[in-house]
Amino acid sequence: MYETNEPSTQKNGGMVELNNAAPTENNRRQGVFFLLLSALCFSLMSLFVRLAGDLPTFQKAFFRNVIAAIVAFCLLAKSGNFKMHKGSLPALLARSVVGLIGIVGNFYAIDRMSISDASILNKLAPFFSVAFSGLILKEKASWKDWVLIAVAFLGAVVIIRPTYGIEQSIPALVGVLGGLGAGLAYTFVRYLSQRGERGIFIVFFFSAFSSVAILPLMVLEYQPMTGVQLCFLLLAGVAASGAQLCVTKAYSCAPAKDISVYDYSQVLFTALWGVLFLSPPQIPDFVSYIGYTIIIGAAVVKYMVSRKH
Repeated sequence: MYETNEPSTQKNGGMVELNNAAPTENNRRQGVFFLLLSALCFSLMSLFVRLAGDLPTFQKAFFRNVIAAIVAFCLLAKSGNFKMHKGSLPALLARSVVGLIGIVGNFYAIDRMSISDASILNKLAPFFSVAFSGLILKEKASWKDWVLIAVAFLGAVVIIRPTYGIEQSIPALVGVLGGLGAGLAYTFVRYLSQRGERGIFIVFFFSAFSSVAILPLMVLEYQPMTGVQLCFLLLAGVAASGAQLCVTKAYSCAPAKDISVYDYSQVLFTALWGVLFLSPPQIPDFVSYIGYTIIIGAAVVKYMVSRKH
């Protein structure tokens, strides 16, 4: 049931995971690559979730998680190793709970806002991750980090636009909550990877836990689906599986403060899909662009400060 938790170099589906406290430049490059790939997959997931139409959020989240659980299970079965490290269970449970909050919050926002707005609110996750890393990983954030976190939240406020009324503000606030859950989940992913836990096992545990936890709510709200809707939900699950594997790999290679800026490419992908594939086309307005600029600008400055340090 358990493995020893000595730091080691492991292979996961041909990808080497180095559980070092101080990542090398090669590790950072790997982290950037996998984070860009995860951003592309997450943007496709958002598109497919929106194209699935007017279905309950929990129903969409269930299909997203159960497909990811099946994919991860198959990869684990191929490796023949379902063991977890001793002492990892509390962190795995915590990662699963906050990760589920992140998914539900993100899906709720996707269904009620433009997908690019929902995406940028979810991209507050790296800032939350930096904040939580100080508490959980003892990767202390500087005063500059805290200033940039405050700037990012200013950008979120611009997108939320409280003066637009409660109908606009509630989905956006739920989207911010989703970003908080995702950021805390990423922190636990890095904590677990530093303990030597395999990325694919983290994905499987989270996906299986989330599927079981959300099943009763999905059954209560279940609505019959057309073949097209089912197809889009299955595609969303496949895209989410690839995204989850890539983001888990990315944050196991390098700290959030070193690579998280590249995660914002998801906003560009998502905005493009909204224009090309949604009807009517979702073209962000001027106020949204201001919010995007503030948040992404804060992320770029944060990255530059981190690299200079």
